[in-house]
Amino acid sequence: MQHDTRPRIRRGRSLALLLGACALAGVVLAGLLSPVVLGAGLLSNQVNGSVDDAASGVDTSQITSTDMPLVTTVLDRNGGLLAQLFDQYRLPVTYQQISRPMDAAIIAIEDRRFFQDAGVDPRAVLRAALNNSSGGSTQGASTITQQYVKNYLINVVDRQNPAAQQQDRADTFSRKVKEAELALQIGQSVPKEDILTGYLNVVEFSGNVYGVGAAAKAYFGTTSDRLTIPQSALLAGMVNNPNLYNPYTHPGQALQRRNTVIDAMVQSGSLAADAGNTAKSAPLGVVPNGPVVPGSTCMSAAPDAGFFCNYVVTYLKQSGLSSDEISTGGYTIKTTMDPAASQTIKDAVDKNVPTTQDGVANTFSLIQPGQTGHQVLAMVSNRNFGTDATQGERSTNIVADPSNVFGAGSSFKIFTTAAALEAGTVGFTSALPNPGSDCFTPPVTNRYTRCYPVANDGTSYPNPISLQDALATSPNVAFVGLESRTGMPAVVQMAERLGLRHTLAANDAGGTPITDPADPQSKDPQYNEPMSRYFQGLLSFTLGDSPVSTLEMSNVSATILSDGVWCPPNPILSVTDRDGKPVQVDQEPCQQVVSPGLAHTLAAGLSADTTKGTSAVAAARAGWHHPDIGKTGTTNESESVAFVGGVDHYAAASFVFADGSHPQEVCPGTPVHLGNCGHGAFGGTVAAPPYFDAMNQILAGQPDVPVPGPDPAYLTEGDHGQIVPFVIGQAGPAAAQALQQAGYPSTQQMIGSLSPRGTVVGQSPQGNVGAGTPITIFTSAGPPPAN
Repeated sequence: MQHDTRPRIRRGRSLALLLGACALAGVVLAGLLSPVVLGAGLLSNQVNGSVDDAASGVDTSQITSTDMPLVTTVLDRNGGLLAQLFDQYRLPVTYQQISRPMDAAIIAIEDRRFFQDAGVDPRAVLRAALNNSSGGSTQGASTITQQYVKNYLINVVDRQNPAAQQQDRADTFSRKVKEAELALQIGQSVPKEDILTGYLNVVEFSGNVYGVGAAAKAYFGTTSDRLTIPQSALLAGMVNNPNLYNPYTHPGQALQRRNTVIDAMVQSGSLAADAGNTAKSAPLGVVPNGPVVPGSTCMSAAPDAGFFCNYVVTYLKQSGLSSDEISTGGYTIKTTMDPAASQTIKDAVDKNVPTTQDGVANTFSLIQPGQTGHQVLAMVSNRNFGTDATQGERSTNIVADPSNVFGAGSSFKIFTTAAALEAGTVGFTSALPNPGSDCFTPPVTNRYTRCYPVANDGTSYPNPISLQDALATSPNVAFVGLESRTGMPAVVQMAERLGLRHTLAANDAGGTPITDPADPQSKDPQYNEPMSRYFQGLLSFTLGDSPVSTLEMSNVSATILSDGVWCPPNPILSVTDRDGKPVQVDQEPCQQVVSPGLAHTLAAGLSADTTKGTSAVAAARAGWHHPDIGKTGTTNESESVAFVGGVDHYAAASFVFADGSHPQEVCPGTPVHLGNCGHGAFGGTVAAPPYFDAMNQILAGQPDVPVPGPDPAYLTEGDHGQIVPFVIGQAGPAAAQALQQAGYPSTQQMIGSLSPRGTVVGQSPQGNVGAGTPITIFTSAGPPPAN
């Protein structure tokens, strides 16, 4: 837990204290601004006017209510470090965690009367003013308390306001008076030890290092309580000019300044002369090639964690936290990432496609299904998250975003099948018409519209073909025909319901459309709206030749394995703030998007792919024996291939696709590569092997979990009833309204002594029932539970 060690300041002004200090210093306060002695009358007027002006703008709440930027820590599910996110590298410490040599060094060189002054030291003001006006070397008169105020304004309050920072640094009388008044208020209300601690926590060193805690680690590889005399003197000397006294870029000046601080410690009586001589003879002693500062973004995470970390940040932003809050809030974020599974998958994709392989990416996502949440366990790629493309790095999240612009191929036939089963267009035992080729009339036509020609890949498909065999062997004609009979709106909506939320939205907002005989600007006949750029009216949709997210396709599998419950792919277990208090992370509620019976039937239909379907050869080579669901996909030019699967309590997607500026056919081999290899790669030959490789290791020693069989209600064609809206997690009145609008009257039952505006924690019945069936919702008081 990170503690904010900023001194707590009593609110209110101390203008009388300031005027008293000015009376002691006389006109020499303004003399600090110029070596020329001004006329007493003019100077007196300047002092009085500036005091009034500055005092009118002083607001101690800027310091009392503005938290110092701290480091946010991102952890895996076991508490292992994934990344540190920060704007200023600062590790706050308490007074007890600062070595006494460090205290002595900073006081000796910056403010020897620190424990006697009231925040402003009139004696030091007078001495500096007389020295400056007489032509001596320029001296300052700021106390540690004043420096604390100045640094806090620059590094904390105004850190995002360059114009205000310039005023905080300006050598103007009004700035000095404002600073002095704040210092007086602090000096009168805050213990000296707290002021000193606050100063040492906020002050800047070089290399984006702030505060003595971070400086001790960055420069010496130690902690602030272990700083020696030479180390303390070096750090104390740096605060005057962090760049000039940087021991790496200006070692001579740094050494001289360090020894000056040691001499000051001897002169002030905090260090014996012989100890001072010994300290001055010591080398600088900084760590080599420093300062050692960790990376400040997710790009510094391990190769198997970069894209996951980036998704965590995006997820928190969508929950309401800003980028600045995340990078300065000092949060501790415990994620859902399984480090063992993640590394296993990373090894599998790297073996399939090396990180630096030219023009080929292999992305992989793993999710844990569930009816109350879908936890993301791994998000990896052969590419690493970074900016060096020559080393195979990518700076966008190619796992989470719809970065596979060529699509997931025939894995989109999952959506056509689900929509057709729900609509009663087909049953599990139905046979699909499957001629070797056909030409289908698009749903939106005019007199210039041509039919959409489709052919199967090969001539070995039976006609007709059973639904399960069709899912396993993937004939194009059968599924485009099924899509045409079911209707495009239902198919596209099913894709959105099962999981392609971000994918569909991204394409609607400007994704790349494909060439198709249907006009993408025409009106949808059912909704009389312009069709989405995700070609809601284009029959090629089921062939999956459109940009798609690997993460969301794995979440489609998770929805099927969760009995038809969709949940957002969640990377967060908990978030706590700098004080260790829990932070609520809002997310979309889970939804029963298809009935459990439909989900079971769909899973049963997908269970033959690895035994007799398009991935069976790869499964046999891997010694795969686990019951699972699967669907491969291959785009026309083999520029992208996919495998979407699920086994036991895991849902996965593996994509291999061309990701360079000159995309070509993806070719199988060791390694997978781009080229002109004839038919090219398939989902079963290139995308499925990393799945079998990784999941064999992840499942080692675990008992098999059978795939559900088809629900009897979906064995044959016909009306299966209407899906009941899933309202668990919603407020009672909103849930009742949603049910009413869908044609279901609702009754509410309370659990315990509850408010009628409580949260729905259960509903009965669920699934597909006839319209008008009463639905009982069970509510409890309070907001939805934390995710």
